[in-house]
Amino acid sequence: MGKSNRKVPGLNQSSTADISFILLIFFLVTTSMDTDSGLSRRLPEWDPDAQEQELKIKERNIMTVQVNKNNEIHVKNGVTNRVIDITELKDIAKEFISNPSNKENLPVFEPYDIAGFGTVQTTVKHVISLQTDRVTNYEIYFKVQHELSKAYSELREQWCMQTFRKHWIDCTETEQSYAKGMWANKISEAEPKQYGTN
Repeated sequence: MGKSNRKVPGLNQSSTADISFILLIFFLVTTSMDTDSGLSRRLPEWDPDAQEQELKIKERNIMTVQVNKNNEIHVKNGVTNRVIDITELKDIAKEFISNPSNKENLPVFEPYDIAGFGTVQTTVKHVISLQTDRVTNYEIYFKVQHELSKAYSELREQWCMQTFRKHWIDCTETEQSYAKGMWANKISEAEPKQYGTN
């Protein structure tokens, strides 16, 4: 009997692409991805005269917050010069920024014109200098940033209540901009350094 010329039928591959697509979707849906956590920050505009202006800032207008490699927080301003607990930072910052008792060793009040609102007396030249060690824990860094941001938020809330008789969240965008002008965020972040063991 002669050999047959019939070909062996190949595998049906018409559904292979469909199966691959379904597997791809399955792994995309079931796989969890790490999300970066961070702080919402807008970088200040570049100012060519910033370095010269910084030299002119009076010492009473500067509060230094240093976080060392042991994650200890050292605060230095006209009133405080010691290692503090993170829970103290917000109130220390609020006192420094607002200088409610008009102390001579805390930021000086100066007239400041808020566009559309008028002239107010505020500590417009205050600066909070945040300095970290190269090995400072990110978690403590974020906590410090959070406490400093809360200090500004609470001062703006108080000002809105006194000025407009309503909470910050109920204020218009214009009123909120006035509050930001009154208590402008002045956190300066220096390049990380090595601050030793204590």
